[in-house]
Amino acid sequence: MTQKLLEGNLLSVIRSYYPSLTKSEQKVADIVLEDIESVLYLSVTDLADKASVGETTALRFCRKLGFKGYQEFKLTLAKTLSNDTKEEDVSDEGFQHAIAKNTKAVIDESLEMVDDELLNDCIQAIDQANRLHFYGVGTSGLTALDAKNRLLRIGKHSDALIDPHIQAMDAATLGKGDVVVGISVSGSTKDTLDSLELAKKNGATVIAITYYARSPITQLADFVLLSGGKESPLEGGSLAAKISQLFIIDLLCTGLALHDKERSLQMKEKTARSVINKIY
Repeated sequence: MTQKLLEGNLLSVIRSYYPSLTKSEQKVADIVLEDIESVLYLSVTDLADKASVGETTALRFCRKLGFKGYQEFKLTLAKTLSNDTKEEDVSDEGFQHAIAKNTKAVIDESLEMVDDELLNDCIQAIDQANRLHFYGVGTSGLTALDAKNRLLRIGKHSDALIDPHIQAMDAATLGKGDVVVGISVSGSTKDTLDSLELAKKNGATVIAITYYARSPITQLADFVLLSGGKESPLEGGSLAAKISQLFIIDLLCTGLALHDKERSLQMKEKTARSVINKIY
């Protein structure tokens, strides 16, 4: 079946394949057909849980429809919904106000998802880490780079690795006492997951920053920090998701700075002075 046909008639395709699916796969199909818009924002683990099946069954359902995996299925699902939805005004006040309102809502949502005790545990782990590394690809990679920059200003050395091959080699060198922070909105980014799994296998502590509480990344992480700002496949790299990640990074960096206010202040001044001559 061609991709064009899938995109145009996804729901019809699911109904057509329905009789040939196993009973477990039909449970997945039922969830999709009953609440298609909600599925767009579910991780593969969430979908499997809602259907009371295993993740492999959910993935097998996607492949039987002709997709390589769950993310390709969600991308086509997003296109289907986009084609079926008529363009409407974002708001009476204009898109500027709508974006601002959404951004504020994401911060509020992220704040509600923060567990104070868990956050303090993460800050403690980072503070005591022998080596601290951030893993992320795509937009999450940019967040990893920002985290490295923020920590450097308060005198905390870390590294941000955004190339999957370098991540894997780096993970192989980590061990007990080292901390790696994996950043992924979906919690299903394969490159990041593979590197985190290798790091944990070698004894490193893994902290995950993700939107989905039930996703592959949360199953292997020692600590999970949830951020707001869900996004569909067509919204990859959205501002809302990016801001929610940066909010969590800000909490970690500020919390770390508060552990040793005097030293952090000294480092902020030293790093600021180091670039004075580079600014007119």
